[in-house]
Amino acid sequence: MATQPNSPDPRSRLIIHDLAQRNGHADFARDIRRGLTSDPKHLFPKYLYDELGSRLFEAICQVDEYYLTRAEDEILTNHADEIVASTPNCKTLIELGSGSAEKTRKIIEALIRLRGELLFVPVDISASALEESSHALLDSYSSLRIDAYAADYFQALEALPARDESPALVLFLGSNIGNFEQNEAIDFLRAIRRLLRKGDALLLGADLKKDRATLEAAYNDSLGVTRSFIVNELEHINRELDANFDLWAFGLRSVYNESLGRVEVYLESLRPQSVVIGRLDLTTDFKAGERIHIENAYKFDPEDLRKIGEQTGFQLERTWLDRRGRFSSNLFRVSE
Repeated sequence: MATQPNSPDPRSRLIIHDLAQRNGHADFARDIRRGLTSDPKHLFPKYLYDELGSRLFEAICQVDEYYLTRAEDEILTNHADEIVASTPNCKTLIELGSGSAEKTRKIIEALIRLRGELLFVPVDISASALEESSHALLDSYSSLRIDAYAADYFQALEALPARDESPALVLFLGSNIGNFEQNEAIDFLRAIRRLLRKGDALLLGADLKKDRATLEAAYNDSLGVTRSFIVNELEHINRELDANFDLWAFGLRSVYNESLGRVEVYLESLRPQSVVIGRLDLTTDFKAGERIHIENAYKFDPEDLRKIGEQTGFQLERTWLDRRGRFSSNLFRVSE
């Protein structure tokens, strides 16, 4: 679907609210100090997605082992029309964690076919990724308007203005829900629910429980792209906080904890070392083998998803799977 020659200038159809810049540097410094002075040490996955990190994540989506993106893309390609038909008269599409919005194009196209025009509200922590993806979308779809938010999820959910009476569809794709601890996931979905009204819906991507080998390989690919993505957060600290992390002195460790149903991702110090973080006036020591926890990636089964909906004011209405049954897209309806 191409922009027509006489369609409005794409710049007139785009607004970007950059909330991430408000105290962003102070928040980053505070979080890094807190994480690296904790026992055990940890970092925050939201800081993986600077401009380079966002591009590295797009590269991860292309490696053989990272099946999640391809599986979800298959679902959206085959079922986009069914998904959007479940929310008749939808005029607003909200996506939390939009990234490049490549997968989202399937839903955008289906909604435009159905409605003729659409307001897209993407939310992403990276303002540069938002700007790039928004311009690409506006060049492709002449009847699309974009009201974008560079912010973390909770910032954006608090900042989004009241909508008109037409139904909205919220997207939270890529199994990002798995990066929340279980109590945090409940709080997050309740925050989404507070934004929504009767008739609105949430399409939630969720990776499914499966064998250890497949899951661990998905988070530590043989080409080392995932490692580059993870250690880029150390480079981010070097650049922003005048630190001297040696990126080659840390290895990536990804372990499936079957009892908790999650992949645990760590950076492991390969030798004893001390790291100076100049702008924090902080020196942090590492033993050989000491780990920095980066993130958890929880996996789900259908009963897990049904329960999480019930706890947060949603009803699980329908689930779509890829042909190999590895990944799920789940339509949650706002409960009465």
